[in-house]
Amino acid sequence: MFIPFFLHLKEAKIPVTLREFLDLLEGVEEGIADFDVEAFYFLARTALVKDERHIDKFDRVFSSYFRGLEMVSGEPGLDAANIPEEWLRKLTEKHLSDEEKKLVESLGGFEKLMETLRQRLEEQRGRHQGGSKWIGTGGMSPFGAYGYNPEGVRIGQDQSRHRRAVKVWDKREFADFDDKVELGTRNIKLALKRLRRWVREGAIEEFDLPGTIRSTAEHGYLDVQTRPERRNAVKLLMFFDVGGSMDDHIRVVEELFSAARAEFKHMEHFYFHNCLYEGVWRENRRRADRTPTLDLIRSYGADYKVIFVGDASMSPYEITHTGGSVEHWNQEPGEAWIRRVTDHFHRCVWLNPLPQDHWSHTTSIGVMRQLMTERMFPLTLGGLEQATRALTR
Repeated sequence: MFIPFFLHLKEAKIPVTLREFLDLLEGVEEGIADFDVEAFYFLARTALVKDERHIDKFDRVFSSYFRGLEMVSGEPGLDAANIPEEWLRKLTEKHLSDEEKKLVESLGGFEKLMETLRQRLEEQRGRHQGGSKWIGTGGMSPFGAYGYNPEGVRIGQDQSRHRRAVKVWDKREFADFDDKVELGTRNIKLALKRLRRWVREGAIEEFDLPGTIRSTAEHGYLDVQTRPERRNAVKLLMFFDVGGSMDDHIRVVEELFSAARAEFKHMEHFYFHNCLYEGVWRENRRRADRTPTLDLIRSYGADYKVIFVGDASMSPYEITHTGGSVEHWNQEPGEAWIRRVTDHFHRCVWLNPLPQDHWSHTTSIGVMRQLMTERMFPLTLGGLEQATRALTR
């Protein structure tokens, strides 16, 4: 079971050694992580990862390889070798047909949903599986995990499945985008060059070959000429939506991030989730250490060009309602913060990695397009061309 996992780590270019793998097996034999997935994760990471730069890659391989394996509590006489295979599968997970989904009705709005959840928490006294009322698993209730409801609160599920949750009551770990990605960035770099605004500034330190040739020809002797160094004076502020449905677009967004890092000297970036609120963060592993959005507005001049990157796919309540955020209780609706940013910075665009012909299927995308005054563009080479024109007009 562990040898394929070790080989997957090697394929992901994580420098794990046979000695470290044997240390992991020794820890397992000593019972450090009996039937506890979380304990095994920390044991494996401690034994196999010696450089924090590889933690994100390790997390991706671990998540992919052990997907679906749940924590099994030790019971008297329970032998791990005899655990039935079906115990390791999420038998409660439901995949309803379109006809069945149509039979499941939403509760009728954000306020009604949250009020009903409060009532369920007061009334429920134990675990529940299936059904359409209680907080549980595998049913059609608006509350719980591994079921289906067109508008609900996700509790105790490892990741999104139907993109229908209005709130998520779980601790969620997101990873920073890797700005070292090079594959596929060349064409993106070419498109981003439209943003460049080269100016003459600084000391006279750059060799001027055409000027030297011209001056030498005129004077009849070698006359070396220099000129002020050319620098990219564009100031860029980028906001990246991370986690949830954006996990489907990590590769293309990392390519954009890497290309922008290479092209712009004056670039700052921050992360948010789904919609912009009162705080953003620079590192996803320190997401609690947030920068107030108002501080950004006060710190960065209106000459900064702003690019939001996200699929804008969420519950519309996250944009329009106080308390609508999927992860916390926001005191002001997301649209208020979007307006503050777009009012302060003169040039703002939104890049959406979803295919443009899918945008009309999601209400929140239409709401966000209106807030951005239709300055939402697909994250394609053509969309980048349109976005850069909008930023330079």
